[in-house]
Amino acid sequence: MIRLMSPPAPELAVVVHPRAALAARLPALTDFVRRSAPVVPLGKHPAWLGVLNAGLGHEVFALEAVSGGTTHGFLPLAHVSGPLFGRFLVSLPYLNSNGVVAASADVQALLVSRAATLADELNVRYLELRQEAPVDHPDLTVEVTSKVHMRLALPKTADALWKRFAPKVRNQVRKGERHGFAVAWGGAELLADFYAVLTENMRDLGTPVYGIGLFREILAAFPGAAEVCVLRTGGKPAAAALLLHGWGTTEVPTASALKELNPTCVNMLMYWQLLKRAVERGQTEFDFGRSTADGPTFRFKKQWGAEPRPAVWQYAGHAGGRELHPDNPRYQRAIRVWQRLPVGVTKLLGPAIVRGIP
Repeated sequence: MIRLMSPPAPELAVVVHPRAALAARLPALTDFVRRSAPVVPLGKHPAWLGVLNAGLGHEVFALEAVSGGTTHGFLPLAHVSGPLFGRFLVSLPYLNSNGVVAASADVQALLVSRAATLADELNVRYLELRQEAPVDHPDLTVEVTSKVHMRLALPKTADALWKRFAPKVRNQVRKGERHGFAVAWGGAELLADFYAVLTENMRDLGTPVYGIGLFREILAAFPGAAEVCVLRTGGKPAAAALLLHGWGTTEVPTASALKELNPTCVNMLMYWQLLKRAVERGQTEFDFGRSTADGPTFRFKKQWGAEPRPAVWQYAGHAGGRELHPDNPRYQRAIRVWQRLPVGVTKLLGPAIVRGIP
């Protein structure tokens, strides 16, 4: 009797796909990410690598763990560099959460090892992984957990959600409604109004603003899944937000309202519109984004019923570079100067600065 031997299982290998190879691997990587969890934010979509390259000029890499033609893990990375702060390898800039998507802890470890090696090859200050759960790896020597994700479980109807809110929240939304703001939803045709609100708000916060090209690339990459909401008064934009509809969850990475209109509660009205939109699309969760625990934005999101979820940012290399965080006292004087600049000047200077900040 001849016993047939099973062929050995193909060895797992990590392949580094540069930007030029992304288009060919995008369908397989997207399918893998979609199947990685029941609920997957649009921020995990592999197409963000193309968005960040086109919108911010970052060189990007897709690390794929492959065996026998099957994807077992994925780690998107962007090489962030600029003359002011240096060079970084990040997964991923602009977005709140990303990092390793893998079928097992062993695959996670392989991907992180290759990412750490790539960070050395690129001579960056540090590798930053914006995880939601920690990865156990000897190269990840620093962990930051001072921020949390604020997420709200959504019911099946907007009426059911409305009934959950405290009387104070409902009163503030109604106050916004009494001011007669017009609500518009759309894409690139609303970008000018969206950007007008964003640039003024970011100037007031003392923070450099992303270029409008980033948002144009987001809308082009995710038609139907990324959309803009603008609230207007007297034909002029008063508040605006970008919504990203993923698989089961909607997130709001960017939202702004004009400071002088705070007494009208336009920001409260806008967030009610955003929440309703997510419910109407059948989503089960709304992600308000990251906040410092018990900080002002944390309390704003908490009033809607959002609950904190872990945000674990891990670092390999010279992780002391996290002093770039705007809360650092070193930057308070620069923030005050920025707040006094004309908006037009910040629109010119801001994009070149912020693209170099991880």
